[in-house]
Amino acid sequence: MKRTALITGGSRGIGFGIALELANAGFNLAINGVREETQVSRALEMLRARGTNVIYIRADISESGQRQSMVDQAIKEFGALNVLINNAGIAPRLRKDLLEATEESYDRVMNINLKGPYFLTQLVAQHMVEQVQKGAGFTGCIINVSSISATVVSVNRGEYCISKAGVSMAARLWAVRLGEYEIPVYEIQPGVIKTDMTSGVQEKYDRLIEEGLCVEKRWGLPEDIGKVALSMASGSLPYSTGQVVVVDGGLTIPRL
Repeated sequence: MKRTALITGGSRGIGFGIALELANAGFNLAINGVREETQVSRALEMLRARGTNVIYIRADISESGQRQSMVDQAIKEFGALNVLINNAGIAPRLRKDLLEATEESYDRVMNINLKGPYFLTQLVAQHMVEQVQKGAGFTGCIINVSSISATVVSVNRGEYCISKAGVSMAARLWAVRLGEYEIPVYEIQPGVIKTDMTSGVQEKYDRLIEEGLCVEKRWGLPEDIGKVALSMASGSLPYSTGQVVVVDGGLTIPRL
């Protein structure tokens, strides 16, 4: 029986890179985003061209009712959810120094980046536990996509760093809570990845990468994250729940 994955923010950037890898591996996909379906039709067509079943669920993960509706729709379509990938996230609209940051920006980033995935995980975890208790050979997995910003400071986007640190802790919390049900929870920490989110700072990071920011002298790509997510989702990292895989080309290795 084909397994099903729900990927938040799965129609672009890192989420789409993950979706492509899972589609190639034969997963059914529930792709979540906030744009109209007509705006993501090309991405959905590319996924369906891999021969898998794909639905698009438009929902804002920061809203409780929309989270519930998204989970209900995915389960109704596919019968069960085997994999949740908490990928959706935003950067602050304006990068502001800690001394100037606003509560409005803080609340917006935290609601989408941290509160949304935390309570979405709760909903999906409840469903997964029910499936395990039915004893039908169900296997589940949860993956949080955070960022090296969970540990690496950027004083001009503090709310983003704090949200990703929270996502990191949430992965460990859920790993411990779901351990008795043999539902592993993992975290992926991407580094500098070439997506629309980083397009505004491309010139800056082109220069920094050329000057040696990363051990591997290139931008990270969405498919780099996708390959790691697939290994987790497919059960290739057994006995490793709660672990973090840093995909940053060696950026965070301490060097002299």
